[in-house]
Amino acid sequence: MAPVVARRRARQRVRILPLAGARSRSAEDWWWDRLAPSGSGYHLLQSDSMLLVLPGPGPARPRAQRRASRRAQLLRLRGARAAEAKAKPRTAPAPAPAPAPQQEPDPGWGDRIPLEILLQIFGLLVAADGPIPFLGRAARVCRRWHEAASQPALWHTLTLSPPLAGRPAKSGTKTEKKLLASLEWLMPSRFSQLQRLTLIHWKSQVHPVLKLVSESCPRLTFLKLSDCHGVTPDTLIMLAKACPQLHSLDIQHSMVSPGVPRGPKEAWAELTGASVLGLQVESTAVVSFLEEAGPRMRKLWLTYSSQTTAVLGALLGSCCPQLQLLEVLRLLNLTWLPKPSGRAMTPGPGFPRLEELCLASSTCNFVSNEVLDRLLHGSPHLRLLDLRGCARITPAGLHDLPCQELEQLHLGLYGMSDRLTLAKEGSLLLTQKWCHTLQELDLSGQGFSEKDLEQALAAFSGTPGGSHLALCSLNLRGTRVTPGTVSSVISNCPGLLYLNLESCRCLPRGLKRAYRGPEEVQRCLQQLLTSLPPASQLGSSSQPALP
Repeated sequence: MAPVVARRRARQRVRILPLAGARSRSAEDWWWDRLAPSGSGYHLLQSDSMLLVLPGPGPARPRAQRRASRRAQLLRLRGARAAEAKAKPRTAPAPAPAPAPQQEPDPGWGDRIPLEILLQIFGLLVAADGPIPFLGRAARVCRRWHEAASQPALWHTLTLSPPLAGRPAKSGTKTEKKLLASLEWLMPSRFSQLQRLTLIHWKSQVHPVLKLVSESCPRLTFLKLSDCHGVTPDTLIMLAKACPQLHSLDIQHSMVSPGVPRGPKEAWAELTGASVLGLQVESTAVVSFLEEAGPRMRKLWLTYSSQTTAVLGALLGSCCPQLQLLEVLRLLNLTWLPKPSGRAMTPGPGFPRLEELCLASSTCNFVSNEVLDRLLHGSPHLRLLDLRGCARITPAGLHDLPCQELEQLHLGLYGMSDRLTLAKEGSLLLTQKWCHTLQELDLSGQGFSEKDLEQALAAFSGTPGGSHLALCSLNLRGTRVTPGTVSSVISNCPGLLYLNLESCRCLPRGLKRAYRGPEEVQRCLQQLLTSLPPASQLGSSSQPALP
């Protein structure tokens, strides 16, 4: 057994020795020695994707040839460099080449747009969304955009409101001071052409802001103060003198100035930070402003309170002959006029250019025919009259007004008609006078009878000379209108776009709703014609004989 084991170990050593020697060489040489050793009568042929073992003596190994050629080239190159170094004299090193001028980066398409075109693009965006925050962000893009965003012509309309409105008073005051510090720089550089300014929820820094406006905004035409505190007479007079083009003032919901005595509601609002509706800018401040800027005033928005009587007295005293819009928002149920004195009062010229008057209120108020006549006796060009909530106004009082081309008349009584004694007749006086010019008519909640409404709405069918009726909105919510009257109105008014028949007790079920658009209005007419018997249709569609 010993000789057999010795022979096996010898054969293993013979097999392993070439492998151990091949580890020190490359993998390619190992495969050459392993597959086609020298003297075996075979040679290897290497292609792109395979290695072939072919019989016969082959060419020399390509890898060895490449190594030998590279070694010879390296030796020749070294010898040539050494010979050149010996033959070449030593000279001073050549100066380094001057660096090539660096090219400035391409500014991009933003800088290639002409400034005039960029201003027009910015103007369209500002008209749609306002100057803030777009102009502030656009100014950071590049120098050209910063130049365009800094043009005062783009800053013509602005709304300023502290971002922490509704927070505690201390944090709100700090926020207003920070915003005021920014405005001290922005006002002279950006707002020189400001025309419309709105201040919302300013509690402590109204006077400094308006002072900056008076110093830097001579072209101001519109000013709105919503829920702002501390508006004093000096502030408004300063604005009236510094802004000769100011013709519109909106001070609805603004609070009284600090110098005015406060009641329990005002004290509670100051302690809790809450807003109490009905507290207004001091009447003396408004009167002083109207005395200074009254001749050029065109639009005025107020909120009625006990102090508004003095403002209305100043208005009726011909201080605002150019007034075109007057809106008095009522939030408290108070008496309008002071007690009449013993002597007769001479009526003033009124408002000869007034076009819109709004005395609407959410609750019943005490505006009477006498009050309305004092306000509108000199207003022949009135186009809009909003008396919603004015339950004491009668059709006879409206018929005596001097305006002949009224376009919008709102007499709705919402949620209060059940507690009042309303007139049952007289609606014919309204439609006979303005049937050819009325575009919107609101009679919701009125107590006119079925016959009276039938006669009144029949006036829209009489068109002398074939003139086109302008009525496009009709609100009959909660009235006693009948199906025949409604079908007659729809047939005679082809331009009707809105019809409200909610809570109309004389209409069948399924029709008591609001109709919007010509298609829904015509569908209502079809339902009315199919739901009525022929006799009633004929009787209701026939026009009543007027005396």
